[in-house]
Amino acid sequence: MEFRIARKEDLERMCEITAQAKAGLKKMGLDQWQNGYPSREIWESDILNQCTYVAVEDGMILGVFAFETIPDVSYFEIDGAWKTKGPSAAMHRVCVADEAKGKGVAGKMFAHGFHMAKTLGFVSLRIDTHPGNLPMQRALGKAGFEQCGYIHLAKGSEKGALRIGFEKIL
Repeated sequence: MEFRIARKEDLERMCEITAQAKAGLKKMGLDQWQNGYPSREIWESDILNQCTYVAVEDGMILGVFAFETIPDVSYFEIDGAWKTKGPSAAMHRVCVADEAKGKGVAGKMFAHGFHMAKTLGFVSLRIDTHPGNLPMQRALGKAGFEQCGYIHLAKGSEKGALRIGFEKIL
């Protein structure tokens, strides 16, 4: 599997995978990603900012994630404690195509995120998910992330929503 920065020509596939992820979350009865996030406009902005990566195998995009190196304001306050004081990078908007679920794509994306963060000199990588998103929580645990506490999203269409913050020391 290779990873590369997302390009404009990837946008339709990225939106297709996002729609699959949103439908899966809705089927689980979760409100995560049900209020317009992530949107086509967010992915377009990510492409311009070159902060989103696609996981490609045999010419097919199987997963997407954003990798951010600026501090996430949602992580400034936590009911619990982060494992490190930073600096930390973050992964957001992690989603895997339905046909690739259960094939280790998320784990490979996390491993790539760890590699990028470490290469850039970060001491850890942070991520968050909905308290009811048990499949993602299992994937995070399997990848070596540790649950640190609860945060509230600070901006966007899900502002104020409760999430569990996770961190992996690199």
